[in-house]
Amino acid sequence: MTTATSDIPLPSYTPKDFASDQDVRWCPGCGDYAVLTGVRKALAGLGISKEKFVFISGIGCAARFPYYMNTYGLHTIHGRAPAVATGVKLANPDLHVFVVSGDGDLLSIGGNHTLHTIRRNVDMTIILLNNRIYGLTKGQYSPTSEVGKVTKSTPMGSLDFPINPLAVAAAAGCQFIARTLDVDVKMLEMLIVRAVAHKGTSIIEVYQDCNIFNHGTFFYASQKETREANTITLEHGKPMVFGPGRNRGIRIRSGTLEAVTLGDGVDESDLLVHDETDPSLVFLLAQMAHPALPEPMGVLHARKGAATYDQSVMDQIALATTKATAKGDTLEHLLHGDETWVVD
Repeated sequence: MTTATSDIPLPSYTPKDFASDQDVRWCPGCGDYAVLTGVRKALAGLGISKEKFVFISGIGCAARFPYYMNTYGLHTIHGRAPAVATGVKLANPDLHVFVVSGDGDLLSIGGNHTLHTIRRNVDMTIILLNNRIYGLTKGQYSPTSEVGKVTKSTPMGSLDFPINPLAVAAAAGCQFIARTLDVDVKMLEMLIVRAVAHKGTSIIEVYQDCNIFNHGTFFYASQKETREANTITLEHGKPMVFGPGRNRGIRIRSGTLEAVTLGDGVDESDLLVHDETDPSLVFLLAQMAHPALPEPMGVLHARKGAATYDQSVMDQIALATTKATAKGDTLEHLLHGDETWVVD
């Protein structure tokens, strides 16, 4: 196996090659274990040297991720992972940069950093582990907790309307938006492969079960007996079909999505065909929510061609260097400018 730009053969990896020597210390039964497995499996199949990967985290249960990956990594401070990751990417654009963190870290104290990283289109993959709770600090409500959520910090129920992570990403202009379940390792693996190939900010929301402080919050989507009725797997270019026996579908009427039962004059030709390149469709898909509609899993949106922030910075530096060289500017002149003062 070789890279596109080199004849140097790359080693053949297995998921174990991406496992560090650190003991994994999440609570038994935590959904993070499945996510870790999916990430290791995905990276092993990419044919990219593991020295090219960097994992950045903030604060929270998910922030332990860099310790468990046999790659480069940084465990940073609360909410600042996207900012640090941006610096890493600018310092070495050849690296494949991941941010792995939770809904509290990325959407509360780190909300602005996440938002501006997306709008700048920095070439990185953000894996947002959403468990709708603050797990590390023992069960306070988070920005994605539902209205009325009773927690240690909201004993009478939360009054906050929750953030919709994918709707925020769409509003910020994210060019790759996806969602999956912690238990669906195969889909997560596929989404990571696609996200790494995408040039620009990729965000993958993972519905993750905190079995200690918020157990079962996504059981309507993840359990065998409820999953088919309450989720829909998106496939580009195919009608949006879901339900037990694929007997239901999604159609659009007057700009609104609605769930219909196939039969009685309704067939697949009446259904909405998923187009992951349509920038208007992603806003509708991001709003689909249980129990009114099945929740979309897979790639909601993927478009190519937008300039990445890191490449634009490199281009700007190259242009400035070319102009300075043409003018005969020295490093001293660039540092001091045209006017300097000496203060005695």
